[in-house]
Amino acid sequence: AAAFYLPGLAPVNFCEAGKEKPECKSGIELFVNRLDSVESVLPYEYTAFDFCQAEGKKRPSENLGQVLFGERIEPSPYRFTFKNKETCKPVCTKTYDTTKPEDKQKLDFLKKSMLLNYQHHWIVDNMPVTWCYDVEDSQRFCNPGFPIGCYITEDGRPKDACVINSEFHEKDTFYIFNHVDIKIYYHVVENEALGARLVAAKLEPKSYKHTHPDNPDCSGVPMDISNKANGEVKIAYTYSVSFHEEKNIRWASRWDYILESMPHTRIQWFSIMNSLVIVLFLSGMVAMIMLRTLHKDIARYNQMDSTEDAQEEFGWKLVHGDIFRPPRKGMLLSVFLGSGTQILIMTFVTLFFACLGFLSPANRGALMTCAVVLWVLLGTPAGYVAARFYKSFGGEKWKTNVLLTSFLCPGIVFADFFIMNLILWGEGSSAAIPFGTLVAILALWFCISVPLTFIGAYFGFKKNAIEHPVRTNQIPRQIPEQSFYTKPLPGIIMGGILPFGCIFIQLFFILNSIWSHQMYYMFGFLFLVFIILVITCSEATILLCYFHLCAEDYHWQWRSFLTSGFTAVYFLIYAIHYFFSKLQITGTASTILYFGYTMIMVLIFFLFTGTIGFFACFWFVTKIYSVVKVD
Repeated sequence: AAAFYLPGLAPVNFCEAGKEKPECKSGIELFVNRLDSVESVLPYEYTAFDFCQAEGKKRPSENLGQVLFGERIEPSPYRFTFKNKETCKPVCTKTYDTTKPEDKQKLDFLKKSMLLNYQHHWIVDNMPVTWCYDVEDSQRFCNPGFPIGCYITEDGRPKDACVINSEFHEKDTFYIFNHVDIKIYYHVVENEALGARLVAAKLEPKSYKHTHPDNPDCSGVPMDISNKANGEVKIAYTYSVSFHEEKNIRWASRWDYILESMPHTRIQWFSIMNSLVIVLFLSGMVAMIMLRTLHKDIARYNQMDSTEDAQEEFGWKLVHGDIFRPPRKGMLLSVFLGSGTQILIMTFVTLFFACLGFLSPANRGALMTCAVVLWVLLGTPAGYVAARFYKSFGGEKWKTNVLLTSFLCPGIVFADFFIMNLILWGEGSSAAIPFGTLVAILALWFCISVPLTFIGAYFGFKKNAIEHPVRTNQIPRQIPEQSFYTKPLPGIIMGGILPFGCIFIQLFFILNSIWSHQMYYMFGFLFLVFIILVITCSEATILLCYFHLCAEDYHWQWRSFLTSGFTAVYFLIYAIHYFFSKLQITGTASTILYFGYTMIMVLIFFLFTGTIGFFACFWFVTKIYSVVKVD
């Protein structure tokens, strides 16, 4: 059963030194990823800090998604041999002379990162090295990172990780974790010939002031760096490693212990039930309107002709001569619909692949790579949809339409992204995208996405305009005075509440995985929520659309787009609330970055939900006017 491995993630076998074979090696390499912090959005590469460096080894290559997310994986000076126990092995010693400006700068950077609780992320055999500790209710939490060090404030209060050891008590002092105890767990493959596979790597960070750095014994007082320290500071880095056989964990399920320690899954079912109740309620309302009211209306309208009564028409039948009148600013609406379709299909396919397990957390950066590539390839449907609707709105300027579809929404996203990148670059963060990657993204956009959009638009314009079931009158009808709740704005504001209610618990976990560096792996849930969101957006929009038509207001096109698109405004409000209540982000650059990236998400979400609303309403209107007999 455990034979299903993801592409590119085959297991690696290890044997003891002296028994190596081509398919089985003894050396275990440890890689280091970027360091990040919950209190700052800026990640930094391992080399930005003055830790022990690996000499002359080449870096593993990264995919597009990893580069976009600022992951920088590098080799480390920590090398192990399988089943070879080491205790207190020195790695290197760093000496800082605080009278020299460059040494002082390096030490200050270390202090600042300990103050902001920056975390190391180490990788062994493509698995995160975790630090497991007890939290309340005797639960064990496994953190896929561990802090550089910690700080005791001037009034003697321990911050962050300083609470783990009572020896950390000096005021206004930093304690650096310069020693790690690594335990590597392995599982011996059934047929002995193959050797063993690693199933877990755990560590405990320790702090020791080694009195003899070249011959350390890993005991004694912790390594403290006083904030006011002058003169010479010596930090010796050491490690211990031990190997333990683990018979119960299979290689295929080796990620489970990290994911299980994250206390999410119970709440998820609750949120899904909550969303399903909203959906059932809405579906009930929509079904009632569709079946009872519409059925009655249609029967009455079609029966009138037979009785030959010159009775007044009423309700939504009155506006049949204006219902397909082209909207104002039809160009912009068609462009939004094109981009929205592109995003809709992209989200669906990405989530579908994620559900099948192709984009698991072990496959670093795969999710982002998949989304970007899909977005680029989906230029054709975007061009087609935009052209088709623009033509049906009676538009003539098809060149402008194609250009706007290709450049308007992607351009806004790219400009925002570029400005964020400049800020990251100025801060020297590892999340800053190298110039080469930016050029590559532009090339994907201009050389693949834009031509595909043109092809789509060409076919969209060649086809005949969409056939409407009823003719449009020459003279527009006057719209009667509307009551408060059928005015455009109240309807739009109400329309966004229900879809937002369905997704907001999921939003919490997604924002956590982006900003609080937790892993997100519940794509099955996310796919369910995605389907629920599509249904809720459509139903809420159709309901409001029906009420507006009954009030003889026939401007449905923009209103249907904005009704469900307003969900994005609630998303923005939630993101602002999340920033102030959940995150401890400090610093101007981090705040600008948070809101810059949030704006990109809000725009994408707006186009995505708006498009769903418009298509639902378009289908509804076409359906009801095609069954009514019109003179």
